[in-house]
Amino acid sequence: MGLRGEIFSTRAVVEGRTYFFNVKENRMGDLFLAIVESKPGEGESFDRRSIVVFREGMDGFLTSFRKALDAMDKASSAKAKRPRKAQADSEASAEAPKKPMEPKPGRRVLRASKAGAARPAPKTPETDAKPKSRRMSVRTSKPKSDDRF
Repeated sequence: MGLRGEIFSTRAVVEGRTYFFNVKENRMGDLFLAIVESKPGEGESFDRRSIVVFREGMDGFLTSFRKALDAMDKASSAKAKRPRKAQADSEASAEAPKKPMEPKPGRRVLRASKAGAARPAPKTPETDAKPKSRRMSVRTSKPKSDDRF
């Protein structure tokens, strides 16, 4: 067994990102795959993200991974058959005259004042009305410490 329970390690460099595939063993003797993505951050630092898949869950992980690859292949073949969106948009915009952009009703536009500070646009009956939508709430949780590794 290698450093920190490492059994096998390999890496792949793709477009400036480095992916590490590490097979490790934890203190309890369970095998797991750690996939780490590393890419240059600001300055000399690196941004790292990782996922861990235990041996018991590997079959389900690989099944879902293959489905995702199949979906990507299907989407790329369908994309190759239709004209590119940028070309279609440029052809359509060449035919239609351009209109000045106007704010959508019910939205407030911030405008810069002479001092440089942003201030809300004056209220009008369209912008004063509240939208009839429900708000979503997001719950955050504290990360759980896990001493299994």
